[in-house]
Amino acid sequence: MTDEARTAVIVEDDADIRDLLQTVLGQAGFTTSAAATGVEGVELVRRTDPVVTTLDLSLPDIDGFEVCRRIRQFSDTYVVMLTARADEIDTLMGLEAGADDYQTKPFRPRELRARVEALLRRPRREPPGTVAPPPSNSPGTRPGALGASGLFLDVPRRTLTVDGAEVHLTRSEYDLVVALVEAAGRVVSKNDLVRVLWGDEYDAGTFVTDADRRSVEVHVANLRKKLGDDPAAPRWFRTVRGVGYRFDPPA
Repeated sequence: MTDEARTAVIVEDDADIRDLLQTVLGQAGFTTSAAATGVEGVELVRRTDPVVTTLDLSLPDIDGFEVCRRIRQFSDTYVVMLTARADEIDTLMGLEAGADDYQTKPFRPRELRARVEALLRRPRREPPGTVAPPPSNSPGTRPGALGASGLFLDVPRRTLTVDGAEVHLTRSEYDLVVALVEAAGRVVSKNDLVRVLWGDEYDAGTFVTDADRRSVEVHVANLRKKLGDDPAAPRWFRTVRGVGYRFDPPA
């Protein structure tokens, strides 16, 4: 990724925290723009198309959940939600709104920078609404296609289709699908899926928390909703209790 591509938007109403974020991201090589309200933040993301957006949960006009939902209508920027609330429900709501990661305040600058760099190791796909070139053959026979039973991934284009219709996923949801489909028939543990979201190619011994595993559960739940995959009678993704998930389409 070139330096020109390292752009970031900061949506934060606290001036001191906003300045700190600009310093941290600036030291990481980002050109930053900042907004103090949710509405301004949405428009700033629309104008600048940043690679990364940090988003405060508590804003003076609309909350961070709504800001994230609006951003997700047109942008695939990496969203890191920042919140002073440590409640698990706030974290889960942020992920459901489309955030890629979260940090609680007061955050540690070094950890925030490390998490942003981990996000950047994951490919950035085109935002919703982007028109892709028509396929030259069926999804199941195109080079780089993965899947079965009506669900197919076009790996080079990072798209997913179900019964021929494209389904728009967040980056986290897409990465989880790839990991599960590539391991078809085998159980992938929640710990391993957490590392997929972190962009860790290998298990380097990083401690995985219950909150990290819960975030995977939320992403999978959102994924199932988008795909219409009933967890009680799954078409593709089965839950293996106490362990993780398995891509297990019918023969």
